[in-house]
Amino acid sequence: MSTPIRQTSTLAIISLIAGILGWTALPLIGSIGAIITGHMARGEINREPQRLEGDALAVAGLVLGYTAIVVGILALFVFVLFFGGMVWLGLQS
Repeated sequence: MSTPIRQTSTLAIISLIAGILGWTALPLIGSIGAIITGHMARGEINREPQRLEGDALAVAGLVLGYTAIVVGILALFVFVLFFGGMVWLGLQS
């Protein structure tokens, strides 16, 4: 009896690559792509676990995508607070 060879999910690989691109070349687009394809890959892998593998790749893509978006939102928040505070101080003088 031979064990069937499992393939790595293409969507999981795309999710990981998009997650890396979300931190480097394509900040917003890469992160959103990583999140979408990561969830799609996990669903695909859960539906066909005997044929597909790569759940860790999909999770890594999801983590990279979500953290890039959270860091971006926090950076925007700090930017607005910093420059908003400077404007408020300038108007007080």
